[in-house]
Amino acid sequence: MRHVQVGWARALAESLLAEPLPRRWAHSQGVGAQAETLRPILGTDGDLLVSAAWLHDIGYAPPLVATDFHPLDGARYLRDVEHADEMLCRLVAHHTCAHIEAEERGLSAELDEFDAPPSALADALIYCDMTTGPSGERMDVTNRLAEIDRRYGADHLVSRSIRRATPVLVEAVQVTTKLIAGEPGNRIDPLRPQGTPGLGGLT
Repeated sequence: MRHVQVGWARALAESLLAEPLPRRWAHSQGVGAQAETLRPILGTDGDLLVSAAWLHDIGYAPPLVATDFHPLDGARYLRDVEHADEMLCRLVAHHTCAHIEAEERGLSAELDEFDAPPSALADALIYCDMTTGPSGERMDVTNRLAEIDRRYGADHLVSRSIRRATPVLVEAVQVTTKLIAGEPGNRIDPLRPQGTPGLGGLT
């Protein structure tokens, strides 16, 4: 099992994305930079979250495409080829409500190869992804959601998935924003028992 190292994650993402998919690489750089700003609330999970931010979209890299579902393809590569940290693989597999798109694609069973990560870490990665535009620019979550819908088209399964996921995505951004500001960020999550700690309990 590879120890989580941000330098390794950044270099791996660059090697897979920079040449074939420069815009996706620009987005990944923006998401990685956004994750760095969360270090004050991440504690010992800082390297893990930042590494996941760099690697979350590597499943788009042409050599890795197997199912055409980038969270799954990326996580499988990290697990099977890079022998990466289990939690890192889980974060990549489930990033940005991937379970909803997996349902749309008929790949729920395959995604279940990876356990869902803790909600607080998932929220933090959603925050980084949903406040970063396709070229790495900072974006409000509402504008980011609208941009995805325009880019794919209203009838595309990605757009359908994002619309279904919108309440969770917006809440995750709001909760993380409150934590950054030092305010309580109590997310009501049906998958997490009441009283389970958020980011502060993961350090």
